[in-house]
Parts: sequence; structure tokens; C-alpha cells
Amino acid sequence: MDTSIFREYDIRGVYPTQVNEDVAYTIGRSYGSYIQEKLKRTICGVGRDNRLSSPALSEKLIQGITDSGCNVIDFGLVTTPMYYYACLKSNVIIGVMVTASHNPKDDNGFKFSFDPYGNARGEQVYDFRDYTLEGKFLSGKGEVTEFDPKDYYKSFIKENIEMGDRKLKVVLDCGNGTTSLFAKDIYSQFDNLDITMICDESDATFPNHHPDPAVEANNKMLKDKVLEIGADIGIGFDGDGDRVGVVNEKGEMMFSDMVMLAIIRAINDTVSKREYLYDVKCSKALEDEIIKLGGTPICYRVGNSWTRYAVNKNKYPFGGEYSGHMYFTDRWPGIDSGFYNGLRILEILSKTDKTTSELISGINKYYSTEELKIHVDDDKKFDVVKKVIEYVKSKKYNYLDVDGVRVLFDDGWALVRASNTGPNLTIRFEANSELRLAEIQKEFTDLIHNYIH
Repeated sequence: MDTSIFREYDIRGVYPTQVNEDVAYTIGRSYGSYIQEKLKRTICGVGRDNRLSSPALSEKLIQGITDSGCNVIDFGLVTTPMYYYACLKSNVIIGVMVTASHNPKDDNGFKFSFDPYGNARGEQVYDFRDYTLEGKFLSGKGEVTEFDPKDYYKSFIKENIEMGDRKLKVVLDCGNGTTSLFAKDIYSQFDNLDITMICDESDATFPNHHPDPAVEANNKMLKDKVLEIGADIGIGFDGDGDRVGVVNEKGEMMFSDMVMLAIIRAINDTVSKREYLYDVKCSKALEDEIIKLGGTPICYRVGNSWTRYAVNKNKYPFGGEYSGHMYFTDRWPGIDSGFYNGLRILEILSKTDKTTSELISGINKYYSTEELKIHVDDDKKFDVVKKVIEYVKSKKYNYLDVDGVRVLFDDGWALVRASNTGPNLTIRFEANSELRLAEIQKEFTDLIHNYIH
């Protein structure tokens, strides 16, 4: 087994070279044994996305789990948030989702959990990896039952949205991912929404664009359709449905930190605990706005497993990531659901006469790059980050090291961190002028390239 598939918060690799049916069986056998031995649990949930390899991988995963003597509730073909909900609804709490999220079409993997706060993270993953490699598994004959959460999830979403009277023209882009199977049905529950669907045929070859709405280039079709029909907003989902992207009425991408800002503005007067979590990629404008609202900003590390854990463990009313993961706990169980998060944005719009772009009017102005990636081999990327931290210390710069290094200047910041989902460094820069942005970006980009070459 290629041990590089065990990453910071999931198992992910190329099918069939790194992740295949044999690997799925071994992961299942190990997971079933692990939760019985270490957690004293005898049942778990399993779901799968619409990737071409997911049915075969799910079948072998379930076989492995049951061969350990552990029982399985099979949720079938679902989005990742539907799987999370199904784990709660069926009271199994923990389980395994077969998905590679927004990765390229040939990838696949497993998101798995050991507690109710979120997917395995950090040392939990690595402890499970070591247990798996040791190969001392239990044997038995577990049973499989089936549970389809679709209708329950649809109703649960409807019950937790408080739509206003305003009619909205909405474009939904499913990117041909798993959300294609459910989006129209769920959104059609709301009479005030005039819905136009694009890329809504389930096709895991992703023929139209890569299913990652956090990347602006992937939203061209969504932007074009919003402008073509004069929509109020465009909403896109990633491959397994746990992230959301937004395009405003002008056909402009509204990056997730600005979406979070609009949400926090809307809910701040309705929550008792005004603490909001965001990751190190987010704009300082978000921090500024939280402080302006009398709240407490919590800057945290990147990664769905980490951010979902922190929001749920600390009962923050809302938190999220620049990548489009968002978590409500005010009237929702802290699940990052692209469907639900999109509807919460529509709920805000339905109760105001403001346009989507006006939801973030009056914020402090900064100039930012997009999230940029520099290819660095997995076995070298963390060393490069360490060298950058050494440089930052030698220059006596202020910095935050909760995840890689975010270098803090009076007039901007630089972020350098190792990606947890691929052989890349993730970098982003921001400043209060375009000139200063260029200076900060050049300093750290040149530095990184010197360390690479």
C-alpha cells in the first residue's frame, strides 16, 4: 500500500494505481477492526459519491468492514453532507465516505470519522495508518442494512431555512458532480426561487469544467449564465457537495471570505456567542468586519476536518474556509453542506432589497491575489515551509504559524503553507495597495523559488 495516500484529513490517491479495490478492502477491514477495538463500536455508516470507481470501491470497503465483524448501514449514492446527516439520523455517528471531493476525475479516496465532531484529522489519520499497516485485523461476519437519507435530508433542509418574500432568479451549477442528482429537487422546495440549472447531469468525467467552485476559472459557465438571464445570483457546488461558490449579479466571483462576511453581518444580531472562525487564507477585511460588529475573530488552520472540529467543539455559531466549506451551528448541526449554505445566502437575499454585490458594501479595501499553487513534491514541501519560517524569524517579522506561516505586516500579509491534498505549496498575498501587494508577493515568491531550485 502506498502510504502517501494517508493525508492530513483523509485518504486520497489516483485510481487504480494508489487507491483500488484491494486498498478499499484493507481500509474497510482496518476501519472495522479499529473502531471495535479502540472505540468499542460495532456499527458504522458508508456512503459514496458519483465517481466512476466509487461503486466498486464502496463494495469492497463494506466487505472489508463486515469481514472484521462490524456492521454497516449503507447509505448508497449520496453527497458528503447527506452522508454526514445520515450518520446522525441513523445514530451510527461515525463512518466512511468514498469520495475524492473536488480532485481530478481519476482520483478517489475515503473520508472517515472516529468522533461526532468531524472527519479524522492529523494524528488520528496517522494512528489509523500505522494500525492499518500493522495488519492485525479482527475477523467476523458483520451485517449490512440499507438506509436512503435523501427524503429525510431534503425535509431537514426545508425545516431549517426561513425564506423571505422576495423572488430570486438563481443559477445552480452542479459541475456534473454528485449534487447533480439532488440539487433541483431540494431547491425547488422554495416557491420564491426561479431556478436555472447548468452542468446538472451526473457525469464523473466532469466534461464541462473541474468541480471546484473556489477556483475562478471553473466558474466561467456560471458567470456567463448569470449575465445571460439576468440572475440575482449564481451558486456552484464541488464534486461531493460539501462546498459552495457564489457569483454575484454582475457575473463576478464572490470569494468565500466575502460570502462569510455577508453571512456574519446577517446573523450577528441573532446569536448569543459572537465568535467566528475562518482560515488563514481569508482576507483581513473579514477580521476587520467581525471586530467592527463587536465579535471575536478566530483565525485557524486550513482543512475541513480541522475547521469543522473547531466550530462544533467550541460551539461557534458560524465558521468557514476560503475553499468554500462553511458551518452553521445556530440552527443547523455544524455540517458543511453546499446545498444548505447556498440556501442560507438566498435566505439573506430574500429578506433584503440589496443585490448580492451590495451584501458586502462598505468593507475595508484590500488588494489580494487568488489562492496560488506552486508544485513541490510531497516529500519536500514541508521542508520549504520550515525554511520560509526560518527566514521570517531572521527578518524579525510578525507571523502566525497555526498552519504554515502567515506573515503579518502593518499594510498586508503573506501566506505560505503546504497543501494537504496534493504536491503543492499554497500561497496567497494581500495588501492595502497594489504596489505593496506586488512587493510582498515578489519577496516570498522569489524566496520559495530559491529554496526549490
